[in-house]
Amino acid sequence: MVIKNATLCDIDGEREVDVRIEDNIVVEIGHGLSCSQSIDATGLYFMPLLVDTNMRVQDSTLNAKNIKAISDEALSAGIGRIILNPDCNPAIDNEIVLEFAQNGLHELGGAKVDLMLNTLKEDSTLSNIAILLKRGAIAPYMSTIAKNDVAIKIAQYCQMYNVTLFCKAEDNSLINSGVMLEGDISSKLGLAGIPDLSEVLHVSRMIEIARHFKIKILFKAIASPRSIYLINKAKQDGVNVTCEVSIHHFSNSDEACKNFNTAAKLNPPLSSRDDMKFLQEALKSGQIDILTTLHQPSSPLNKEVAFYDSAYGCEGVKNAMSIYYTKLVRNNIISMPELVKLCVKNPAEAIGESAGEIKVGERVNAMLFNPNKTVVMDEKLSLYCGEELYGEVEKIFN
Repeated sequence: MVIKNATLCDIDGEREVDVRIEDNIVVEIGHGLSCSQSIDATGLYFMPLLVDTNMRVQDSTLNAKNIKAISDEALSAGIGRIILNPDCNPAIDNEIVLEFAQNGLHELGGAKVDLMLNTLKEDSTLSNIAILLKRGAIAPYMSTIAKNDVAIKIAQYCQMYNVTLFCKAEDNSLINSGVMLEGDISSKLGLAGIPDLSEVLHVSRMIEIARHFKIKILFKAIASPRSIYLINKAKQDGVNVTCEVSIHHFSNSDEACKNFNTAAKLNPPLSSRDDMKFLQEALKSGQIDILTTLHQPSSPLNKEVAFYDSAYGCEGVKNAMSIYYTKLVRNNIISMPELVKLCVKNPAEAIGESAGEIKVGERVNAMLFNPNKTVVMDEKLSLYCGEELYGEVEKIFN
């Protein structure tokens, strides 16, 4: 098969070329290629499938049905690889649950699914990190509800096995009492707020642990400008820390919670409008490393209730590529090659792999994306429900 006149877009930039694919391998990239089977991709992007490091299954319930559902939905949206959060039900914190989850990965026809391990058991004691890594968990995950002595032991394991620690910065004593960002909007709605110090305090703490043990930390779903500053200051000092921010935090502020919109009840909570603009500028200037859909789907039973009682999260995977393109590329916040870096190259590097470049001799793991089409988001529990989005995934190659 030859894909003709495509705009090949990867971490090396954009160029108009023909691409020949045989047995799912890219065998030739050039001009004037011909074949009996061809696709005219004029005006379309031929680009790598995305990698998402922060996704959850339906209602955080871990079973084969939910794993298959998220795998299929992700691939149709242009995501070729997903890394599931392990703080689900049951949590991936022992060999039995890991094996149970791995059994759900067999014969998936959608996106590849990787599993993290939860370093903390329900009683906040340490899980068997070494065994779980050896049994196939892709990386350790830690919430900073862990006490210092436990966090240090986790860091030592990361140092020993040379793996990235996926870290959720949060303060248990502060997050339990609130349901959205503490500020003017929470006050007007009469809802208990979560101060951004809940995140910032623990980002600072974990930076020092990363500095001391010389380990890699990926801070998951950062929302505070102060956290972004601290992480980038640490990078300048040679500390191996990176940060991930969700698409929702660039395109929505805590004002989305007005009228008690439960689709806007996220973890971490949506930032203020000023902070949202800061995050956009931070993305423009290269201070943010990874983008995520922060996909955390819930059934209507858990979302169509009072805001305080509603589950955290919203639908993020449907039309994911269209959302990224509409909110970030069309608004001139980032370019398409930068999107590939943030959504393919950098997240793959976090799990010790290489991705983001389409080249001869490698298995094709790409999509044709049409930026000229429009779609209307019809997912009720999405923050973008009813919005017209630009761009549509027309074909998947993997």
